[in-house]
Amino acid sequence: MNNITVIGSGTMGNGIAHVFAQFGYQVTLVDIAQTALDKAMVTIAGNLDRQVKKGTLTEDEKTATLARIQPVTDLATGVANADLVVEAATENVGLKLKIFGEMDQYAPPAAILATNTSSISITQIAAVTKRPAQVIGMHFMNPVPVMKLVEVIRGYATSDAVTQQVMELSVNLGKSPVEVNDYPGFVANRILMPMINEAIYTLFEGVSGVVEIDTVMKLGMAHPMGPLQLADFIGLDVCLSIMRVLHDGFGNPKYAPCPLLVNMVMAGKLGAKTGEGFYRYTPGSKEIVPAR
Repeated sequence: MNNITVIGSGTMGNGIAHVFAQFGYQVTLVDIAQTALDKAMVTIAGNLDRQVKKGTLTEDEKTATLARIQPVTDLATGVANADLVVEAATENVGLKLKIFGEMDQYAPPAAILATNTSSISITQIAAVTKRPAQVIGMHFMNPVPVMKLVEVIRGYATSDAVTQQVMELSVNLGKSPVEVNDYPGFVANRILMPMINEAIYTLFEGVSGVVEIDTVMKLGMAHPMGPLQLADFIGLDVCLSIMRVLHDGFGNPKYAPCPLLVNMVMAGKLGAKTGEGFYRYTPGSKEIVPAR
């Protein structure tokens, strides 16, 4: 396995492309917008520069890594020679099903089709393809070049051989893969998102304030970032989307998203990416001040 295609050049997609290229794989990075691809290549180069400055990569290795990434805007061309395709598009069921239908049509018959989804059913995605045994989840964590975990999620029909290949491939990328079965939220978000939702309920019910809630979890539970600040960095719209996947998937009221989370998303307060969520974010810096 040498030729890797990554679909989507956003935060996760460019990070996945970066890691595969750094470890010697030929990468085709696909996005419908050339401007998005240009931005992704600048981001990857900047992240590689940081690795060079830290002494974890040489200048020659940086140059070689960038040379292994070929950006293209046409999906059919991008997957034509792929051994593995990793889809990292927006967390939207309809979009992912459409992309997987196209990936299945244009990728070689032996290619493995993977998705970086953080919550959407692998079994549902696999069902739109003619190769469900070769469809699997590869849920990388953000930032991809730094975080070691990869959730490797088996759909209902995913074969043992494909699972083993993806587990070994993840190790080759310097990651620590964990095999997970296909249920809503998998492991990471089934545990993380209800915690974040409960933190939002704690604020909503007036138990304590934003900074206080985050401080309790940082100092009391040794979390590097409090749940409300983490929600801001994930994106409150993403948090809401995953809570709805959990709520719909299990039919259990304990997964109902907090009304405050719903209202903030409707109001466009999505966290760091919009400049305000539970905290306000100073444009061009990481400075934060409580928003409520």
